[in-house]
Formats: sequence, C-alpha cells, structure tokens
Amino acid sequence: MTRYLTAAMASLTVLGIETSCDETAAAVLRLEDGEPRVLSDIILGQVAHHAPYKGVVPEIAARAHVEGLDATIAAAMREAGLGFADLDGVAATAGPGLIGGVMVGLLAGKAIALAHDKPLVAVNHLEGHALSPRLATGGATFPYLLLLVSGGHCQFIAVLDVGVYRRLGTTIDDALGEAFDKVAKLLDLGFPGGPLVEAAARQGDSTRFALPRPMLGREGCDFSFAGLKTACAREVARLGHPSDQDKADLCASFQAAILDVVADRTTNAMRLFDPMWGATGRLVAAGGVAANQAIRARLEELAAERGYDFNAPPLKWCTDNAAMIALAGAERLRLGFSDDLSFPARPRWPLDEMAARLRPSHKPGRKGAKA
Repeated sequence: MTRYLTAAMASLTVLGIETSCDETAAAVLRLEDGEPRVLSDIILGQVAHHAPYKGVVPEIAARAHVEGLDATIAAAMREAGLGFADLDGVAATAGPGLIGGVMVGLLAGKAIALAHDKPLVAVNHLEGHALSPRLATGGATFPYLLLLVSGGHCQFIAVLDVGVYRRLGTTIDDALGEAFDKVAKLLDLGFPGGPLVEAAARQGDSTRFALPRPMLGREGCDFSFAGLKTACAREVARLGHPSDQDKADLCASFQAAILDVVADRTTNAMRLFDPMWGATGRLVAAGGVAANQAIRARLEELAAERGYDFNAPPLKWCTDNAAMIALAGAERLRLGFSDDLSFPARPRWPLDEMAARLRPSHKPGRKGAKA
C-alpha cells in the first residue's frame, strides 16, 4: 500500500466492488467530514445458481460474477447519478474469499482505476465487515469490540481505528455460518441455510435434543462448532426420516446451543477487551450471521448486563455488500493510502496478521493457515 495524498480530503466519492463469494455487488459511497452516505447499493444474488447444490459452488460463482458484474457496476453508477470521472477512487475486495470470484472483482476495479486514472484501494473483505456498523446514521465510533460472524469467519476483534485491529479470539475449526448451512443441508431445508434454520427454530422445542456446547466455560474466547455439527448429523441419522416437527425441534435445539456458546464466549471477550483498551462499552456484531434475530437479542442482553452499547449494521448490510467495501476504501483514501495495480487477489488474508502468525486458527497446510 502506498501513500498518495498529503492531506485529508473533506469529501471522497468511491465506487466499491464486492465479489468474494456468491454476491455480485457494486455501490457508490460518499464520505464527507467523516460521515458516510450511500449513494447507490446494488446486489445481484446467485441463490438460483447454487440452490440445486445446497451450497456455493466456487466455479459457478466465479462465472456468475463474470456475467453480471459489468451491469451491476453500471447500475450502481446510474443510481448514484455519477460518471467515473466524478469518483475519487475505486475500492475492490482483494480477499479473503473464493479466489475465482475475488479475481473477477479486483480485475474490474483495476481496469476502471487504470482507464480513468483513479487510485485503487484493495480492500480486505473482513475490514469491510469490521467497518460496516459505521454505515448507519450514528454508527459505531472507535474503539469497539466486534463479533464478526459469517459463513466463512467467526472472530472477536478489537477495532481500534481504521487499519488497527487486534484479534482476541477465533474459531479453531468451522465458522458459525458454515454450521448453520450444514444443519440446513442435513435437514434438506434449502439454501441459503441460515435464515431457514432460524425460521424453523421458531416452531421447535429447544429442549428436545441434548446437544453439546463446545468450549463452554473455557478460558479465552475461541469458538468450535465441528462437534456440534457432528452431533446434529448423528441425530438426523438416528431419526432416519425426520418429520417437519423433528426438523423444527432440532433447529431449535441447535440454535439454543449456539446462543449459549455465543453468550459465554462474548462474556469472556468483554473481559479481555475492558482492561486492554479501556471500558469503552461498545459491542458490535457484523457479518451475515449477525442478521439472526435470536443472536442479536442475546448479544443485546449481554451488552445491557455489562453496561455496553450494542450496535449492528442494518440487515441489508450484514450480508456481503459493496457499500462496506466502498466505506473501507474511502476511509483508507482519507488517510492517504492507495494500492498498486499489481496488488494480488488473496484467498486468505488475516485482518490481524501478527495474531495469525503467532496463534494460527488452523495448522498450516499447502496454502498456509486459514484467515
């Protein structure tokens, strides 16, 4: 990353591009005197492409990005009422994510930046989520404790400022969103799985199945969900052909276990956050799973108990979107940073590089530790 401005600009207008998974997204955001305003926000979903497989197929996702990104960017610029000449920069997700999709969006961002002589900001997708609560009016101010929960990530991060992040805890195996999707697939609920499990849980008996609470009561704030997924798979196998009520009860029991684990881990994360960075009293949740109403309610209860404020993005900005990428890009441009056009797409890109090196969440494999 290179510094290209000598002084902060009062107003910045940035095009954001997001293609890290199965959402083709583009947005235009204006950052004025530190306050973001979303001028356009276009998301082209891929549910119909992946539903037959009950999960995201990377090759299909990348092809869909290629087919839909140009029109999505054009729609975002049209809705904002701007031309490329009106932009101050282009921000594109450069990782982590499905590498084929990441390459599509990053190359598009590079092409626009080169053709129109605009600075490029290669954005860490996790930083987009980390800053997403600031999209709403009166959004979170630094510093805050972030619970980032999505299909691919589950972490506690102390967000101290733009570009200053400290990972306090992470999953040692699977992400929470992945666990929701696995349960949905086991029960043949459909895709995407998270909202369907949440809906089924409302109709179920959360006490019927005695499911484990991984890591409950342990020190620290790491997560583990592999054992809980396995326990659900065993219950499905034991039931043979679960009825609709069986499915609802298992979903309710699964979600109850998740709520207990999240509450326990969050309490420990707060204890770590308080003395290290001062009791600023701000808990933030972001990522696709942060749209789960039961999880939000439990986090709000915890925040109230400890005298914290609770903040989360509006539901439309919990899942992958380009507005958060545009915001991250604008914030970095405001500080005077941009990236060279040679910046590579990254399948893995930890937000806290030092924590990933010192305490990797996964043992290194052929491609290194997961983010």
